[in-house]
Amino acid sequence: MLVVAALGGNALLRRGEDVTAENQRDNVKQAVRVLADIVKAGHRLVITHGNGPQIGLLALQNQAYDADKAFPLDILGAESEGMIGYLIEQELENQLGEGYAVATLITQIAVDADDPHFDDPSKFIGPVYDKEQAEELKERHGWTIAKDGDNWRRVVPSPEPKKIQDLKILRILLEQQVITICIGGGGFRSCVSRTAATPE
Repeated sequence: MLVVAALGGNALLRRGEDVTAENQRDNVKQAVRVLADIVKAGHRLVITHGNGPQIGLLALQNQAYDADKAFPLDILGAESEGMIGYLIEQELENQLGEGYAVATLITQIAVDADDPHFDDPSKFIGPVYDKEQAEELKERHGWTIAKDGDNWRRVVPSPEPKKIQDLKILRILLEQQVITICIGGGGFRSCVSRTAATPE
């Protein structure tokens, strides 16, 4: 049986935790124990994952370097796919041992450049702030912010997906019994820029 497992970005880096590689490794290790059991039971496995805290960290690092030369969110999303995929892949291999093939596929999602979600940001990224901090960052960086529970966070566009550009490669990996980590970044609602490809 084919099992598709989705790991939330906040499961990989929990609210309030320090944004460190060690914390993410520890959280991934716990999540992967269950995933390894699925594989050992004889099932094929595809893993997708969120990336809210991680892409938020990359965006802050990126902006700290030079705000005028900041990379767009689709490129940062690809970076987060590589980072998270690496952690999941490594831990799966540690727990499964030799004999299983695991691969991370940096996945492109095509969206409509005129999607109204570009004008109505809703995807939370990065750390939480109190309202005063959030308002200050909004003014300084031109962010859109929104209430997230008792706190505030940055929100970015999350357009509707139209097509998985790399579906052919994903099918090849599955046919070859490769455990595949793909479509990272809020499941199917990847963080992309207005310049993303539109479907044919």
